[in-house]
Amino acid sequence: MRDLDFTTVFILAQKELRDARRNRWFLLYAAAFAGLSLGLAALALSGAGNYGLAGFGRTSASLINLILLIVPLMGLTLGALSLAGEREKGTLLYLLAQPVTQLELLLGKFVGLALALMAAIALGFGLTGLLIGVNGGGAQVTTYLGLLLLTCLLVLVSLSLGFLLSALVQRGATAVGLALFLWLGLTIFGDLGLMGTALILRLNVDQLFALALINPLQLFKITAVFNIRQNLELLGPAGIYAIRTYGSQLLPLLIGLLTLWIIAPFLVAIQLFKRKGVL
Repeated sequence: MRDLDFTTVFILAQKELRDARRNRWFLLYAAAFAGLSLGLAALALSGAGNYGLAGFGRTSASLINLILLIVPLMGLTLGALSLAGEREKGTLLYLLAQPVTQLELLLGKFVGLALALMAAIALGFGLTGLLIGVNGGGAQVTTYLGLLLLTCLLVLVSLSLGFLLSALVQRGATAVGLALFLWLGLTIFGDLGLMGTALILRLNVDQLFALALINPLQLFKITAVFNIRQNLELLGPAGIYAIRTYGSQLLPLLIGLLTLWIIAPFLVAIQLFKRKGVL
């Protein structure tokens, strides 16, 4: 097997970027995120009483739940179509008939889609930040930029999970259905799911926190709240337990776990794709 050719990966990534610009779902997601972000920013600014009161901090807090709903849906559905959709249309077979390895194909598609999604997210954050900056100054801008970086990590996590689903099945419709089911499950198994599980199983606070870390969406939420407030008291006893137990090591732990959620599903997707082949 020949060595990985990063020039080929770059060419394939460019192809994905061009395809994304023609994808109606991608454009709809990007427009929806930008529009809702601007709406939340306007509400946060008006709720401050005047435009100068911590606009970036208030908007960051408002954006967390929006990000938890839209960003995983974007990454999961577009990632799910990445392989299964092209396999169904026959274009995947055509691509691999070229001097391209399976790993180069996967990396190229992943990098291209990741850049397209992060560009859409950056557009929404940029327009929202411009609105806040024009009307409210630069209070807590570092918090806002931190949330942008964490959102990019969530993009990569959801995209990696989408690639795993796409490598698992043959048909694009099946992959999208599984992606929607997974998105719904991860969303439902959030605050309400954790509360219900804790009540039924009578979990201790350490078990409740460990359970929250299993869900990548909850993992993102905990990290985002910590980025904004520098404590987790807002999350109740589990948050207080996390601060007291891990202290200054909590943020590196959370980011490390998010990174693991990016790498592990993608590695499994590579192995599945190599085993199942193109057809």
